[in-house]
Amino acid sequence: MSEELDLENRITSASYTSLDEDIDTSLRPRNFEDYVGQDKIKENLKVYISAAKQRGESLDHVLLYGPPGLGKTTLAAIIASEMGVNFRVTSGPAIEKQGDLAAILTNLQQGDVLFIDEIHRLQRSVEEILYPAMEDSALDIIIGKGPAARSIRIDLPRFTLVGATTRAGQLSTPLRDRFGIVSRLELYTPEELMRIVVRSAGILGMTIDADGAHEIASRSRGTPRIANRLLRRVRDFAQVRGNGEIGRDDASYALDRLEIDRLGLDNTDRRMLSAIIDFYDGGPVGLDTLAATVGEEAVTIEDVYEPYLIQIGFIARTPRGRFATRAAYAHLGKKYPERKATVTEPTIFDNENKND
Repeated sequence: MSEELDLENRITSASYTSLDEDIDTSLRPRNFEDYVGQDKIKENLKVYISAAKQRGESLDHVLLYGPPGLGKTTLAAIIASEMGVNFRVTSGPAIEKQGDLAAILTNLQQGDVLFIDEIHRLQRSVEEILYPAMEDSALDIIIGKGPAARSIRIDLPRFTLVGATTRAGQLSTPLRDRFGIVSRLELYTPEELMRIVVRSAGILGMTIDADGAHEIASRSRGTPRIANRLLRRVRDFAQVRGNGEIGRDDASYALDRLEIDRLGLDNTDRRMLSAIIDFYDGGPVGLDTLAATVGEEAVTIEDVYEPYLIQIGFIARTPRGRFATRAAYAHLGKKYPERKATVTEPTIFDNENKND
């Protein structure tokens, strides 16, 4: 129970949590001009949308994938807005039976955008309903059982399916191949996040200078969702301790109080790195052993904490276990033992020895 509470209230989590439930929906961009970042994807989508509108057709099915919190849902809503059609939202886990998806599909109108978040979590039996719907705009339903069973095909209006996933590799090949447009969203640069923070502050009626926006952006892990979440917490400190205006000192003080360092690492991240370095001499250490040491579930470490640490080069994951890198030692102010290069770090002989 305590673990679930920690995850739900972890301010540096890129996943949607209870912390985001009261975020003003007006912070979401409503057109490409307000949507900051992902420039290549935006420019390509503008071309695809313009061409589809000129031909009077629906846009091809779109698959958006990448880390959580980068704006996949927002981008899907913008696609619907630019196409001038309705925007229907659901998620993979919410569609439990074939009938649930059939009900959604039969209620679509011509050209509508159907957004399925976490599409990789669709059940295979439900997923099969999507194949003819995406390719032929038809719904095949089996009525009855045994020898009396018969198939009925229902024609559907042409629609655009926008699927979002953080795990594109878990999509089945038949489903992935039916998307005509596949785009990966990348982490944002500090400069892009600064623009997002300044825009959000203006919408929320806050005053923030460039230095304050940069301080928040640099600690946001390249993720707009985290940047907006930190902005709201910094606002609280600035309102109580200062005059409501956010400068570098205000942002730095607030984020230090939240125990978020200059790279966006929180206390749990640093505790995990310290455990690898102090208890296991920098590694290798197995996932289950590390989980027991820091008091978290192994799946939580693998899915929630570890990805960002790997991404910034603080942890190396090998067949022998997890290693803390030289950069992790430097960040924590610990001396990197030079003997590690010859004693513990993986070599080309590891795989050969495993095959013997």
